[in-house]
Formats: sequence, C-alpha cells, structure tokens
Amino acid sequence: MENYSIIIFILAIVIGLSAFADKIKLPYPILLVIVGIIIGFFPSMGEIEINPEIIFLIFLPPLLYDASFNISPNDFKTNINTIGTLAITLVFVTTLGIAIVAHYLIPGMTWPLSFVLGAILSATDAVAAISITKGLKISHKTITILEGESLINDASAFVAYRFAVAAVMGSAFVIWKATLQFMLLLGGGFLVGFIMAKILAYILTKVHKNVNVTISFMLLMPFVAYLVAEHLHVSGVIAVVVLGLSIARFSNKIFPESLKNNSRTLWDIIIFLLNGLIFILIGLNFRYILKDIDNTMILPYIGYAAIITITALLIRMGRVFLQKINLQKAFLNTKGKRKISEHALLDFNNSITLGWSGMRGIVSLAIAIGLPKFLENGTPFPQRNAIIFISVAVVLLTLIGQGLTLPWIVKKLTPKETNRS
Repeated sequence: MENYSIIIFILAIVIGLSAFADKIKLPYPILLVIVGIIIGFFPSMGEIEINPEIIFLIFLPPLLYDASFNISPNDFKTNINTIGTLAITLVFVTTLGIAIVAHYLIPGMTWPLSFVLGAILSATDAVAAISITKGLKISHKTITILEGESLINDASAFVAYRFAVAAVMGSAFVIWKATLQFMLLLGGGFLVGFIMAKILAYILTKVHKNVNVTISFMLLMPFVAYLVAEHLHVSGVIAVVVLGLSIARFSNKIFPESLKNNSRTLWDIIIFLLNGLIFILIGLNFRYILKDIDNTMILPYIGYAAIITITALLIRMGRVFLQKINLQKAFLNTKGKRKISEHALLDFNNSITLGWSGMRGIVSLAIAIGLPKFLENGTPFPQRNAIIFISVAVVLLTLIGQGLTLPWIVKKLTPKETNRS
C-alpha cells in the first residue's frame, strides 16, 4: 500500500507541476527533475528502486509507439540520411569520444570501463528530446529528425553497451561479430515489427467499427511487439518503431475521424503521465545514487560529468555541421541526377537546434542502473558506483543545462527561420 500511495502522490505532483510549468513558461520535464531531486532528500521519502527491465517494458513501448505513429513516413524517408547518421554513426563516435576522455581523465577507468560509460551516454533520449522541444517554434524538419534519431539510436547504444560490458567481463571485442550482431538486432527488430503490424492491421480491419476494442488493441500491441522482439534477442525498440510507422500509414486508410480523435485523446493522457513519471523518477533517485559515493569524490565526479557533457555536445555539434556540409555537397554534385532532395538539406539554424537538442534521459539512467553488480568470478563490477553517478550527473546536466537554454536558442533563431520560409 505504501508504494501505491507514493505512486499516487507522484502522479498528483506531476499533474500539478505541469500546469505550473505552463504558467511560468518552463519546460515541465526540467521542473519535474528539479522538484524530484528536492523531494528525494525529504527524510520521510522512501527509496523507489528503478528496475531497468520494468522501465524499458512499461515506458519505452508506448512512448516510442506514440512518437513513431505521429511522425510523417514521407518526412522520415526524406531525412533518412541525416537520421541514420545521427542515430548510428554519431552514437558510435560519441561512445569513442567519451571513452577517450573518461580513460585519461577519471582515475581507475580502464579502456573497457571507459567504453561502458561512453555507451551508456552515447544516445540521446526520445522522451527528453520530444518533451522539451514540444511547444517550441521548431521547424517541422528539425522535429522529424530529432524524433527519428531518438527512435533508432537506442538500438545502436545497446549494441555498444553489450560489447563494452562483455569486454569488462573478459570477452574479447571482435569487430565483425559486433557488426553482425548490430545487423541482426536491427533486421530482426524490423521483421518482428513488420509482422506485428500485419497482424494488428488484419485485426483492426475486423474490429475497427468497435471503438473500445480497436483502441485497446492499439494500446496492447506495442508491448506485445517489444516483448516478442526481446524474447527473440532482437531490438524491441526497432520493432515498436516499425509497428508505429506501419500502423500510422494503415490508420489513414481505414480509421474514421471520430476514432482517431478518441484514440488521440487517450494516448495524449497516457504519454503525459508516463513522461511526468519518468522525469520525476530521475530526480527522486538522485539521493540514493549519491549515498553510494565517497563524499570526497562527489565534486570531482560532478566535474568529470561536466567535461563529458561538453565533450558529447561538441561531438554532436561537429557531426551535425559535417552532415550539413555533406548534404550540400551531395546535392550540388548531381551529375544530372539528384540523389539528395532539397528538402533534406540543413541550414545553420536547424543545425544549431539539432546539435543543442541532444539531451540524455531515462534510457541512459536505466542502462546505468542495470550494470551487473558482480563479474563472472564473483568480484564486484569495478567502478560501478562511479559510472552510475557520472551517468546520472550527465543526464541531469543535459536535461537542466541544455533543456533550459534550448527555448532561448530557438527564440533567437526563430525570426531568421521565419524570414526564410
């Protein structure tokens, strides 16, 4: 009963703070994280343990499905070059960059441990990016790229993380095995999502006149697709994304407008509550992550986290602007046939916005907390507390630092974008 009471209490806070955030023009995820940290230090507040598997199962499927369902398939296809670059190439480059900095900066960080930390913090978070940019006057293209990137990059990060942890456990890293696993992870997830979409589409053609049954199936299927994919050891993230993209296209052909409106209202409420719970849980757990750290190491670790945050931001900004240049070259180097659409090109304004929107969130936190406690020989996982603390600190720094400044940056860029359109 105590846990249920805490959950109801948290939901009440989420709803109240979200309304307050609107009035003070502050992104509500930022306010929830800050208040969560404050509440977490109340003496009467008990520890809420985050189980990474539960976080992935309960939060990821509906949030990913909702984002992929609402993204335009045509816009996604137009910007697939940039989305793929940020979701795959940038993830591995960021892992490497953070690993190099961590290895030479943090005492006791071996190369395998440095790559574990890099993998944990390599991917931007779909929930954070979409929640904080929602309501800002950001171009449709930028939102499509951000959402598309965040929908795919988790799979890249999971592959990097698994191999880094395996290296700590004593396994040798083999590049062809890593590449093969990555392809199987993505391909298998795509196949599961495609099959589940076909099954759901068939069911919906039979029951779409019954609104309650139709919406219930659409609520259930993301969880089913995720569980089936994970059971088959392929990407549940990709399976849910493919399911959402496929059903979005299918729904335009068969769903009446009343059904779309009813479904949209229900999904908006669910996503609102899940988003709120995620961000306040990040804040609430900071106190209990802090208790496992030696007091003399808190400030140095925060300093390391700040340097890693800046490193990740610089890598992202550099890769985004390199992509801008590459797209422009490919567009101009047509030789009679255009390979790059003019609509896929990036300008200075949306490049800045894309670069600055790389917040980390619940996925990084869940992966960090999910680190094994012991190696296969029974000895404690080295530097586990340090890796978790630095990961959480980076998540908080990106959410609060980049999240608070993003609206100001967008506001400064908006007039220029408006003049161009």
